[in-house]
Amino acid sequence: MRDFAPDLVALRQRLDQASGYLRIEELGTRRAELEEEMADPDLWNDQDRGRRVQVDLSRVIEDLDHHAGLVARLEDVETLAELAVEEDEESLESEITEVVDALYVELEALEVRSLFSGEYDDGDAVCHIQSGAGGTDAQDWAEILLRMYTRWAERRGLSIELDSVSVGTEAGISSAEFIIRGRHAFGLLQGERGVHRLVRISPFNKEAKRQTAFASLQVVPFFDEVTDEVEIDEGDLRIDTYRSSGAGGQHVNVTDSAVRITHLPTGLVTSCQNERSQHQNRERAMQMLAAKLLDLERQHREEQLAEIGGERSRVDFGSQIRSYVLQPYQMVKDLRTQHEVGDVASVLDGAVDGFMEAYLRWARSGGPE
Repeated sequence: MRDFAPDLVALRQRLDQASGYLRIEELGTRRAELEEEMADPDLWNDQDRGRRVQVDLSRVIEDLDHHAGLVARLEDVETLAELAVEEDEESLESEITEVVDALYVELEALEVRSLFSGEYDDGDAVCHIQSGAGGTDAQDWAEILLRMYTRWAERRGLSIELDSVSVGTEAGISSAEFIIRGRHAFGLLQGERGVHRLVRISPFNKEAKRQTAFASLQVVPFFDEVTDEVEIDEGDLRIDTYRSSGAGGQHVNVTDSAVRITHLPTGLVTSCQNERSQHQNRERAMQMLAAKLLDLERQHREEQLAEIGGERSRVDFGSQIRSYVLQPYQMVKDLRTQHEVGDVASVLDGAVDGFMEAYLRWARSGGPE
């Protein structure tokens, strides 16, 4: 029978490390504090505070329960392995192997958490896709990217709120603004911001020539209460209303209530057409603008203005972070981390976690030399 001792020792070590980066002892104390707050009869007098406490408590309980579950499963399989050795019961080998392999997979996924270091990594993300060089192919490519990140969110159990879409001139979209909500949305998506390059035989070219197209993704952290943290002078805003249209189907309200807000000092633009009224669309667009301004302030403090997301970046040759090649060979390759995948179809269907994890490890190691 297979000797499982080395695997069990390795799993125990990795689980002990998880206790550290999950801060299990601190979470136990924090849970007691939050439960005491939840018991406060006056808590919901302040709705925002009530929601924050409720979300914080649910996340603390989630982490504690997940860790406790892994500990229990490891202890069970350790006991089972001891029994198999003592009784020379080879019939248990397949069962033990299955549990050990599953624990390896779960711990590898959990270890991504240890790579998060940013203040907003735990929260939601505002995303903006913009077509770039490549004409109709670029607009088609922008729509493909929107679907890719939608499928990725669905795979991870995250929700996506499509707030505005501008349709392309012949096909696809020229831009889209959306929010991905769920735990670690921003932490995972931050490495995706930049220019994405597609190489394929163009379906819009009658001569079936190979075409290169570009689209960019901007990602900033989002908070429902962020407008309280950023001071916005109404005199700095240009607010336009228009009729919503395009991709989004039943989720887009086709009326004259769509709102586009331009922050004149910075040139930042946000828009929303998905809410039921002009007032609601304006409020959501202001939330997204505040999120972008907060991110801009953070980047000013860190003196990294060149990385703010995409609106001021070149979206053409030589500026891409990742290439998706369908012709003359098939390959998706990240030009920063060198992570690559040959199954382009699966990536375009949302299998981008490997690229996100590779980016986090690359960034933790110091990024470019």
